[in-house]
Amino acid sequence: MKNVKTCTTCNREVSQDYVEFKCPDGAGKVIRCYTCRKNARPYSCGKNEFIGP
Repeated sequence: MKNVKTCTTCNREVSQDYVEFKCPDGAGKVIRCYTCRKNARPYSCGKNEFIGP
């Protein structure tokens, strides 16, 4: 497993109320994250940074 930053996610299959946003993985790449809107304040990319949708 790669050591990448994670974010709070929700199940896209069962919830239509989600936000897609991107998080830097610390290795020069960006990973897509999905989070429930009600839990998306603020978005979490592993640190205290805010990455918009």
